[in-house]
Formats: sequence, C-alpha cells, structure tokens
Amino acid sequence: MSDPAVRTVNLNVYYGKEQVLFDVNISVPRRGIYAVMGPSGCGKSTLLRTINRLIELRPEARVKGRVEVNGLDVYRDLSPEQVARMVGMVFQTPNPLPHLSIYDNVALGPRLHGLARGRQLDAIVREALEQAALWDEVKDKLRKPATTLSGGQQQRLCIARALALKPSVLLMDEPTANLDPVNAAKIEDLVKSLSREITVIIVTHDPEQALRLASRGALLFKGRVVREGVLSSVITSSREYYDILRRLAVETPVARA
Repeated sequence: MSDPAVRTVNLNVYYGKEQVLFDVNISVPRRGIYAVMGPSGCGKSTLLRTINRLIELRPEARVKGRVEVNGLDVYRDLSPEQVARMVGMVFQTPNPLPHLSIYDNVALGPRLHGLARGRQLDAIVREALEQAALWDEVKDKLRKPATTLSGGQQQRLCIARALALKPSVLLMDEPTANLDPVNAAKIEDLVKSLSREITVIIVTHDPEQALRLASRGALLFKGRVVREGVLSSVITSSREYYDILRRLAVETPVARA
C-alpha cells in the first residue's frame, strides 16, 4: 500500500522481559476504518498505545521496530507532543475529567498546546462537539460538569475532546464495550461519519462490529498478526472468526495466514 496513514514494520514490544508483540506489520490506509481484532490479552490495546506512544507511560516497556504516522517515525521524527496532536485516543470506559465542565473538557487540549483562546477556542469547541454529534444536546449547558452527562454522552464528549486537536488519526479502544445498544449504535454511526475525513483504528472484540464498520483490519493472536488486509479476506463472519481462534488455540506454533 502506498502512502498509508499508519504503518508498523517488524514491531516488537516488551514489558520488562515479557514480549507482548512479535514482528507486527500492519498498513492502514488514509481515511476509512481499520479494525484490530483478537481475544483478550492478544496485544490489541498495546498496539494502539504503541502507535500514540502512551506505551512510554510504563517505564518497563521497550519498543523495537518502526511505527509510522503519515510517513514519520513517531519515535524518531516526532516529539510526544507532536504525536498527541496527530493521533487522538478514545478509551473503552468514558473518562471525562470530572472536575472540569463540558466546555473545559473539550478545550483542554487546545489550551495545553497553545492553539487558541477566546472566540477562536469557542469555535474549536463547538466544531468538535458538532463532529461528535453532541452539540445540540449540550449547547445550553456547556458550563455544567461533564459528569452530568449520560454514559453515551460522556463517550461522545471524549471523542470531541480528541477531535479538538484536529488529529489525522483517531484510535478507539473498544469504544462501545460499556454502552447499551442504542448508544453503541450512535457511536458506530459517528465513527462512520468521522472516517470520511480522518483515519480511524478501532479495537473490537465483536467481529460483527468489525464487519459493519471496517474495510480493512488485522487479527491478532498471542501478540502476532495472523491475518491482515481487506477485511473480507481476514474474516467473512463471526462464525469464521471464532473458528479461527479455536484452531489457533490448539496450534503450536501460532499459525500465520
């Protein structure tokens, strides 16, 4: 693939002496949705945290290989601050800052990076909330605590907070796992909309969600990529997905596709 948004080359990650990712090679096209799938403990979240350098918050972590965003090596060519602006992150559990208002949660990133203030900051906050399909629901209570929002609204607030820095890549670590079906559907619709303008990499345990959303993806097992590419060549159904995992569980060494 020429000019991918995100690419890893022979990526290996260690926590102390334990290796958790093994020669991971993925190529994520610009715009669109890329799904990272696999059972618990296979390295999906570690892969995301390696892309945006959050892995460095663990002092025992070591990264070998190459991680590129927009053609730049995030560990050699970019500072952590530059990576934070280019690569947004949304976690499984909504995590708005409880001591801040709805407005201040979204404004936090632009303020910390010195990007805007006054009316310009107001415009950034509004645009991010509109992108996250939340503006109409909160425009009259921007100064209220973020914790007054419902769980689904809090997750969309966290998406707005990430979008306020205008990233080119948005990482989403099981963003619907703790939501009811109605709010999960809202997030899925939002992800589809966002993917027209930015690259979205979503971690999911749900193969049906991956098939609904993504055009390409990777299947991880025990820290290794066992299938990667156009999603229809990775899995065709949830039944095939679970059949692959059952087969891999009894194979030694781990099979590669």
